[in-house]
Amino acid sequence: MAWALTAAETAFRDEVRDFLARELTPELRAAGRRSSGIFSDYEYGNRWHRILARRGWSVPHWPVEHGGTGWTPMQHYIFSAELAAADAPARAPMGPGMVAPVIIAFGTEAQKRAWLPGIRSGEDYWCQGYSEPQSGSDLASLQCRAVRDGSHYVINGTKIWTTHAQYANRMFCLVRTASGGKPQQGISFLCFDIPAPGITIRPIISISGDHELNQVFFDDVRVPAEGLIGEENQGWAIAKYLLQHERGGAWAPMLRARLRRLQAAADAAFLAGDPQEADDMALRLAEAECAIDALEATELQSLRAQARGEPHGIRPSMGKVLGSELRQRLTELGVEIAAHYAAADLPLDDGLQGGALPVPEDAVFSMSAYLNDRAASIYAGSNEVQRNIVAAHLLAN
Repeated sequence: MAWALTAAETAFRDEVRDFLARELTPELRAAGRRSSGIFSDYEYGNRWHRILARRGWSVPHWPVEHGGTGWTPMQHYIFSAELAAADAPARAPMGPGMVAPVIIAFGTEAQKRAWLPGIRSGEDYWCQGYSEPQSGSDLASLQCRAVRDGSHYVINGTKIWTTHAQYANRMFCLVRTASGGKPQQGISFLCFDIPAPGITIRPIISISGDHELNQVFFDDVRVPAEGLIGEENQGWAIAKYLLQHERGGAWAPMLRARLRRLQAAADAAFLAGDPQEADDMALRLAEAECAIDALEATELQSLRAQARGEPHGIRPSMGKVLGSELRQRLTELGVEIAAHYAAADLPLDDGLQGGALPVPEDAVFSMSAYLNDRAASIYAGSNEVQRNIVAAHLLAN
């Protein structure tokens, strides 16, 4: 990290490093390195979440009264940076980072008691029902319908790109509860248990070969009405609040960790090759490092603004565009580096059965990471939409 830490921040960093040295097993570190998706597989990500929960660090950003740590913004950033540098598995954010802030901000006391402890401990695993086959970036056009029937809502329709629905036991979902007027005015926010009678989950295998995504079908699914967050037909404001959390967060620590591994892979790949090619790759990696430095500076500015109590504004949209496109750039460089190992006819798969890999892991997994990250500029609101949000804000000011 390119800034001077105070004595207290240095002590905190050392405390985190000591914890990681003791608790982050080689198996979990390998899972973190080898993950080509947005976050690690359920087995490893949830196991790591439970370890953090025992230390009291699974939901550090929550309010203290609900299990948060009360850390400063800089401590949160240090924590993210140290986890990324140690190759900790990236945890699924749907519970801790997406629906939990909504429950804390808009939920009843009964809803908080019912759902927050399971998210904090890792006992409950959530998925997100937002997108539909005809409602991607135009989320307000969604048609999955919920009709009130006594003490229940009856849901019919479908959701798509539902990440890790095959593992989840709970879902938060946007549903249409009224028609007429502006489409945003008839949307409600529901939370409920899955699986349930009438729910069908069908896998979607991505171009990278990963099974992260699913399509979820609802056929007269009855869910308790007490799962409604906020008021009926007022879910759009809640949805926008959640999206700020989905698009926010720190990108630079993860990108810097990936760059570090790519630099090591490149050093070995070009060692005996054309010096000009080696210099060209070194320059491109250095340019990526400069871009990460610039993104980190932007994120640190956001930290200072957050410490002053300023609203998020367009910062989540800016971070999403810069971070996702840098992530894609790194995967492109990874594929080029891996090509040098393939050209040398090295056995790329020997070490995958448990021994030392004959080539760096980032080279072995580069193509799946490249293919998976093609979606980085689409999910959580496409980058085109984010640029419109930034432009509208700047033109209005």
